[in-house]
Amino acid sequence: MKENVKKVMVIGGGIAGIQSSLDLGDMGYHVDLIEQEPCIGGRMAQLDKTLPTNDCSICILAPKLSDCFRHPNVKIHSLTQVQEISKKKDGFIVNVLKKARFVNEEKCINCGLCVQKCPSKVLDVFDMKMRKRKAIYLYYLQGVPAVMAIDKEKCLYLKNKNKEKKVCGFCQDVCPKDAIDFTQTDTNYTLNSDAIIMASGSNQYDPTPLHIYGYKKYKNVITGLEYERMISASGPTEGHITRLSDNKHPKTIAFVQCVGSRDVNTNSYCSSICCTYSTKHAILSREHDEEMNSTIFYIDLRAGGKGFQKYIKRAKDEYGVKYIRGKIAEITIDENDNPILHYENLDTFEVQTKKVGLVILACAMIPTRNHNKLAKVLGVEQDEFDFVKSSIDHPVNTNIPGIFACGSCLGPMDIPHSVINASGAAAKVSEYIQMQKGEHHG
Repeated sequence: MKENVKKVMVIGGGIAGIQSSLDLGDMGYHVDLIEQEPCIGGRMAQLDKTLPTNDCSICILAPKLSDCFRHPNVKIHSLTQVQEISKKKDGFIVNVLKKARFVNEEKCINCGLCVQKCPSKVLDVFDMKMRKRKAIYLYYLQGVPAVMAIDKEKCLYLKNKNKEKKVCGFCQDVCPKDAIDFTQTDTNYTLNSDAIIMASGSNQYDPTPLHIYGYKKYKNVITGLEYERMISASGPTEGHITRLSDNKHPKTIAFVQCVGSRDVNTNSYCSSICCTYSTKHAILSREHDEEMNSTIFYIDLRAGGKGFQKYIKRAKDEYGVKYIRGKIAEITIDENDNPILHYENLDTFEVQTKKVGLVILACAMIPTRNHNKLAKVLGVEQDEFDFVKSSIDHPVNTNIPGIFACGSCLGPMDIPHSVINASGAAAKVSEYIQMQKGEHHG
């Protein structure tokens, strides 16, 4: 890397962080892409299809993953988190912590022999804990970097306190490239950046406290993200729609909107994408099984995106999706674990019930679990819902000069808007650096 090349740090390796990194790399900037998981890809990697085109999500994402990994101006720091930041005259000094992978990234060829031999099984977070993986694992099939990682808390070798007596270590024994390195430790180091982009993404609201829905109490009530993994061919059920109570294929599904959103007791804001992603789920359900009947319970249909209204009309006309404007009062089950929805029909004002085979909850989009800590470290202001508060003069500006934000860390946002927002942040960073340096760059 040339000494006079300007440096930008992008925090978060989801689709927004990836797009910003690619744009900045193409402009000639050096990008340090910080990702806390073993691979980049973020939430989009978990999705089966994108809307409103229903194109394969990973088919769109995978080329960007590859471009990012191979880009000469982009360096991916996986399993890494920002710890401290200090302002200097012409930029920032950032202290980061890289957690031990216990696998040499330069040597690993992702052959999978270690996974076959590992005896320890762990609930897979990427698959929403709907199946188990091994203690040594690839975060997801198309993940980048395509390198194994070892779960320190579940690895029998690393948990063994008596080092004189060998416990397990089968992965090390079978690795043809001698890539397993149990001596690795967490490492702190510093990076210099002329500007920073925060792209930490969002999480799904956990509906467990909302007892009326019976989530975690009833096996056949699941969340939208769990359903995404279920209908994905690479997911825990290999794309088969399955009831978790008996592994049978349901013929009726109910989709419940505004779970944990538009409610003063949880999150009062609209999560913006729920109406359309539930519509996507209903369409995909019929494509999986032409006898499938889907019903979407909503308060208002809010489909504010290009082609989204046509998408809903298509769901009604071509896929037989039924929309009921109704407020759920409670979900119970019958003797066969079939969910029964008790609701008020907001058009007729009647209290009604509907029995289905499976219920999917459309949960609110909320900031990620480490979002608040990162915001405090960076010193950026947050709004009343803890999302990053953008400045009034530009939607990607924060209150700190030189620190910008993009994607759903700013608030609920779909993939197309996140990508547009990310490119806008990259352009704004370039403008900022040029103004700071008083020179034309690129």
